[in-house]
Amino acid sequence: MSREDQIIDARIKKIEELRKMGVNPYPSKPTSEVKNYASQLHEKYKKLKNEERTKDSVRIAGRLMIKRDLGKIAFCTLQDGSGRIQIVLQDGSTPSKKFEFFKKYIDAGDFVGVSGSIIRTKTGELSVLVKDIEILTKSIIPLPEKYHGLVDEEEKFRKRYLDILMNPEIKELFIKKQKFWSTIRNFMLERGFLEVETPILENSAGGASATPFKTHHNALNTDVFLRISQGELWQKKLMVAGYDKTFEIGRLFRNEGMDMEHLQDYTSMEFYWAYADYRDGMKLVEEMYKKVAKEVLGTLKFETHGYKVDLGKKWEVYEYDKLIKKHTGIAIWNSTSGEIKRKLDELSVEYNPTVEKWRLVDNLWKYCRKKIAGPGFLVGQPAEISPLAKRNPKDPRKVEQFQVIIAGSENGNGYSELNDAVDQDERFKKQMEMKKAGDTEAQDHDKGFVEALKYGMPPTCGFGVSERLFSYLVDRPIRECVIFPLLKPEVSENVEGKADQSQIAVAVVNRSLKLKPWEEMNTIAHLNAAFGARVGKRLLTVDTIRTKDNRNIKLNIQHAIMIKEAKSNKEIINLAEEAKEKGLEVSEFTREMILTTDDKKVINWTKEKKHEEIEYLGVLIFGKKSSVENITKNFKLFE
Repeated sequence: MSREDQIIDARIKKIEELRKMGVNPYPSKPTSEVKNYASQLHEKYKKLKNEERTKDSVRIAGRLMIKRDLGKIAFCTLQDGSGRIQIVLQDGSTPSKKFEFFKKYIDAGDFVGVSGSIIRTKTGELSVLVKDIEILTKSIIPLPEKYHGLVDEEEKFRKRYLDILMNPEIKELFIKKQKFWSTIRNFMLERGFLEVETPILENSAGGASATPFKTHHNALNTDVFLRISQGELWQKKLMVAGYDKTFEIGRLFRNEGMDMEHLQDYTSMEFYWAYADYRDGMKLVEEMYKKVAKEVLGTLKFETHGYKVDLGKKWEVYEYDKLIKKHTGIAIWNSTSGEIKRKLDELSVEYNPTVEKWRLVDNLWKYCRKKIAGPGFLVGQPAEISPLAKRNPKDPRKVEQFQVIIAGSENGNGYSELNDAVDQDERFKKQMEMKKAGDTEAQDHDKGFVEALKYGMPPTCGFGVSERLFSYLVDRPIRECVIFPLLKPEVSENVEGKADQSQIAVAVVNRSLKLKPWEEMNTIAHLNAAFGARVGKRLLTVDTIRTKDNRNIKLNIQHAIMIKEAKSNKEIINLAEEAKEKGLEVSEFTREMILTTDDKKVINWTKEKKHEEIEYLGVLIFGKKSSVENITKNFKLFE
């Protein structure tokens, strides 16, 4: 039995004893009202001197994070929603029955209610000298240690409640995030914008270029999409309806990849402003961003993702075509798809070779974007990649669009909204042609929206910003800024009551064959390659990570891989058979496989032998950690 299992058993016994004593280890509320909070007490008694005592009675409640029982005196750290404060129990000051109860039944991790007086210890620690203590919630599983607890990134996300509990900076992160959105909301309300709610389920996915999630509406017996924009087309219909200023804050969903900047579901804000154009939008957005940064960070200057940013300096305006020409040499209006593809290959930029020219051009822009620290606005985008934006009357090839560029990333997008119904209809038709050609991000032809435009929509500026901006303000990957990010489900036991467990891969090499070093390396490489091919991308939580200077690195798999050794061929055969019986993933590598890459030869050679005659060079087992470790525990680590 592990140390943790022993602790759990001991705590369960304490719960049983408490109930026999008539003490409820999970009462509905404290017996006395909680009147004080840790941060409040620290502020009120900040001038109290060392070893000074007060007669002031306080009543607090919270979780015991640390318990140190030194015999005649005990020190604990109590944490409530506002912070931490020390509590002290001492012979002669704390009633003996309360002290004995504390020693026997209260552990670190328990929620307690405490009454007592305020003192400051000899070492200067403000404390509550306990007169009464009661259990409010008895914990069963011990808390992770401060420095040896949650270190695995996936485990932190899966048990985010512990990550927040043990790391005050993570708790503060989400307080800042709330401040981020409340500042944006208040900014819009103060300027006369009406907050609205628009549908999340839609008959067609519009308002952005992205791959949607699709589901089925049983009551209406129709397929629907989760929205990919913050009600863009709906809010424009509200402009038709006569509202002048609207905005919405909510979730949207895009069925695309995950990386430092992208998630599948996230919060965003979009506003629509009648009788304003993209230049008015740029002024309003700059003002809003400065307000948000000041409220969240307390400053307009910060470092993020390897860039130094100052929102207080003059915001630059970057021309789309000129910027691409400067950094790649490509003149976008005259270049062919072939020329752009060759340049993308030269720059080692990934792209979909089946898409049309302007989507390739956008890949070029994304390469150039990383070279800009900002703050600034990108303008002059091609009409082909912005089907909802109004054309620039001075150059109809371009649209009146502005994208906020901060630290090499797009952190907001807006434009003078297209209100020409005929032009909009033609652009939707072009988008449908792109979709049929294989562009999954092309937009649907929303005929209902075109009809609304035909009734007349006033000149309007629209703009959207997502929580990516927050992640850049606090200099963290966007996934870390989601309080409970989506994770792949853990593989569960088929036994009721058993907890989910993580997975592991163990490769076992046959040392009895006295393989040459290159043969051993080849065996391990092939086992891992076969394992990866069979299990696929579910091994990855995130495909790509990014360095401080914005270079992409392909992330390794999320599971540990161990290498062990077997003393005989029979051991490996038995291991493989046992693993298969238990339903674990098995990859095998035999002598025939190292002799040739011709699968037909391997198949024919193998047919000519009985199973016990097959010479195994190695085997790899993958599955639930406890199961894999159990069947490989007698194999020693590879040396």
